[in-house]
Amino acid sequence: MSDAPQRNPHSIATRKGDDGTTGLLYGQRIPKDHPQAETVGALDELNAAIGLAKAYCSAAARRAELERIQKDLVALMGEIACAESDAGRYAESKFAKVDEAALAVLDAGVTAIEARQPKFAGWATPGANPHAAALDVARTLARRAERRMVTLHTNGRTLRPVLLQYVNRVSDLLWLMAREAEQS
Repeated sequence: MSDAPQRNPHSIATRKGDDGTTGLLYGQRIPKDHPQAETVGALDELNAAIGLAKAYCSAAARRAELERIQKDLVALMGEIACAESDAGRYAESKFAKVDEAALAVLDAGVTAIEARQPKFAGWATPGANPHAAALDVARTLARRAERRMVTLHTNGRTLRPVLLQYVNRVSDLLWLMAREAEQS
């Protein structure tokens, strides 16, 4: 009889990553420092930072806007978290996907804030209040995610152009949201 504790079959701790690998969407394993894993991780960090910004926000409409972006990021991560050889399979799947309509929603958000003409002069100095600071942290993480996404092409993973456009626009929108939140 072993004294080792019994593993819960429903535990999140599968121990599969104990060897330094992580699983892609359809089961392939890659090193945890692979550019694809780094990209999904950067997007996950962005999603968490947007969650923090949402927690500091009292405006229901802004909270809903941030939550919509979070849901889009989950879809985007799913697409990136499959091997190049499974890109067609993913495209045909019923998983949610970021598309031109999602990009248009971000563009409309940028346009709406710009129409309100938030005041700012030169380089932003984050920290006027917790909500604005959290939005700026999220913005910087969006830029990191963009950089990680760009590296995927040189590592054999082709992405639809709308994905990079989407994350670029998220960064723009977060910057504007932060400037607007500084004035609250």
